[in-house]
Formats: sequence, C-alpha cells, structure tokens
Amino acid sequence: MKLTILGATGSIGVSTLDVVARHPDRFEVVALTGHGQVELLAAQCRQFRPAYAVVGTATAARELVALLRDASVRTEVLHGPDALTGVASLPGVDAVMAAIVGAAGLPPTLAAVRAGKRVLLANKEALVMAGAVFMGEARRAGTLLLPIDSEHNAVFQSMPGDYSGDMARCGVRRILLTASGGPFRTTPLDALTRITPEQAVAHPNWVMGRKISVDSATMMNKGLEVIEAHWLFNAPAERIEVVIHPQSVIHSLVDYEDGSVLAQLGNPDMRTPIAHALAWPQRIDSGVAPLDLFTVGRLDFERPDPVRFPCLDLAYRALRAEGNAAAVLNAANEVAVSAFLELRLPFLGIAGLIAATLDAVPQAALPDLAAVLEADRQGRAMATEILLRQGGSSS
Repeated sequence: MKLTILGATGSIGVSTLDVVARHPDRFEVVALTGHGQVELLAAQCRQFRPAYAVVGTATAARELVALLRDASVRTEVLHGPDALTGVASLPGVDAVMAAIVGAAGLPPTLAAVRAGKRVLLANKEALVMAGAVFMGEARRAGTLLLPIDSEHNAVFQSMPGDYSGDMARCGVRRILLTASGGPFRTTPLDALTRITPEQAVAHPNWVMGRKISVDSATMMNKGLEVIEAHWLFNAPAERIEVVIHPQSVIHSLVDYEDGSVLAQLGNPDMRTPIAHALAWPQRIDSGVAPLDLFTVGRLDFERPDPVRFPCLDLAYRALRAEGNAAAVLNAANEVAVSAFLELRLPFLGIAGLIAATLDAVPQAALPDLAAVLEADRQGRAMATEILLRQGGSSS
C-alpha cells in the first residue's frame, strides 16, 4: 500500500510512521508533510525516502532541501497549500493519513476524498467544519473513510460489519463516547481560575499536541468528537452520549436495542487505531503492549459535569443548530486555545469566548467548501474581535 501522510511531524504522523516501519514489506511512503518542523521531517525523509515532502513556507522548503542534499536524499521538496492538496490526491497513492491539526487540514483531506483514496481520518475538523460537504463528496467518490480518533475507531469496530448509516435497521440504540476527563477532572472548581498552559497540556493518559491537550482539558475535544460521530455514523445528537472513563481503557461503546453493549478496549496508544485503519479489514502488529486487565484492576465511569466542562454543551448546541454553527464553534475554539497558550486568555475564558462568538455570528447554510471557509473566517474574526474587546492582545 502506497501512503501519503499529511501532518507527518505531529503525534499522529509520528505514530503512523512507527507502525509503517514495522511492516516495510506492506507499506511504501510516497509523500510526507510537516508545516515547520524541518529537522524532524528531514529525519523522516532520510528513513522512509518518500518521493515528495511538503512544508508550509518557501523558507522551510529551502532549509529542508539543504538538509536532504547533505544526506543525499532525492526527495522533491514542495511548499504551500496547493502542494498539500497535490500530494493528497497523487494518482499512485492508495491511502492518505489525514493528520493535519485544525482548519488547515480541511482542503487537502477533501482533495483525498474527492480522489477516492482510502482516507484515514485523524483531522476531526474536516467533519466538524464541513460535515455535510465532506460526507457528500465521500459518497460521490466512493471513498472509504476509516476513523483514527480512538473513540470513533472503537465505535467503528463495535458497529455491525455491514453498517451503512441506519441505526434503527441495525438495532443500535446509542453511541457512547468515552472521555478521560483530562487533567482537571477532580480539580476544585475555584482552582480552575489559576490553571496554566503547562498544567493544561499535561494529559494523564495520552501523549498529544498542545492544542488537542487543551481541548481535552476543557472537553471541547469530546464535543468535537460528538459532532464527528454524528457525521461518521449518521447519529442524531440525542443518540450520542459522553461518558467519563478515567482509565482510558474502554475507548467507546455501542449500545444495542437487545441490551448488548459492545466495547473496544486497549492500552491508551494511538498506534492501535492507526494499525487497524492501515490494515483494515486485516489486523497487524502495532507495537502496542497487550492489555493486562489484572494490572488495570478497575474501570470507573462518571457523567460529565456541565459546570466544569461547559465546552461540551456548546458543541451539542452547535450540532443541533446545524448550518455554520459547528464551523464557527471550531474557529472560535482555535482562537481561544491559542490565546490561552499565549497567556492572553484565562483557562475559564475559553468557553466564554466560544459562546460569545456563537451568539455573534449569524446562522447560515454551508452548501460548499467556499461557504465553509467563509464561516471559518467569520468565526475567527469575531472571536478575535471579542477577545480584543475583553482586553486580550492580538499578538
């Protein structure tokens, strides 16, 4: 199988290459992309010898060219958004790992969908921002979408093998998405006013990037996953429930009408869903240690506290509102998280900025990608304006 890995230098990309390296007879890397981590991308190119490497800027491209020249690697270096969409839709590529974080990952992921590639979807924003457009294009192209988020991959594994989007026909009652609760699940509420970025990115179970780690701390990541599950499995909001499960051993569950509840369990390591999607419908070694239930000992479950985690309710609100609401939600969250990480917004201000942005941006339909990108632009502009009015710096 020939692969393009979008976002190769991020945590998902690195884990993907770890799985790929275990099966050199099975996978060939054709293209790698990384926005600005030039030295890491150069190391990956030296190991996997892709035909193409894509970075974000001309300056980064020059740096990468020099590093690869010194190592006698003949990878062609490209840069910019057009190059991303180009390597996502290369004729010789069989599958695309879509792991670019944020709205920047939408155009190349959509290009892979339109090209009919097997798309390993780790970019949740593609469905959050543009669910209707994205799924419509996937149906037209006959694209196989395989979810990489551990929760959606678990649901995929727990659904009937012939599931085609009709929950009633398959006897599915509910989808239960598990959440760790993040680092502040038991932190006293009054202490949340003093949370620092360093505390927020210290996830208790998973190794992730800074942005998604903050999303886990606010549980916005779970809200985005609710929206993603709606589109992936054609599930209405009232049939998607979030369950806090601190051990992160059960990755999600499917509740059936006959009383059965099927779950996928495993150690908290993203190489498991990555290996599942890379080899589907077969199974391959991922490098993940077997789950030892005797060591785990116990499995706990809690209802999310809406006072502690208001971002979760905001995501349900956006899903029910339809139209541009989810795209605005995602845009405002990216602005808010960035401001928090740069010490321009307190931790508890993240939800408030998102809510204010949802209130301020008029509702609109999203018939195509241009409308989706405009909704993203409006959401970012409004969130930035509100942040400035509240006293947060724009830089």
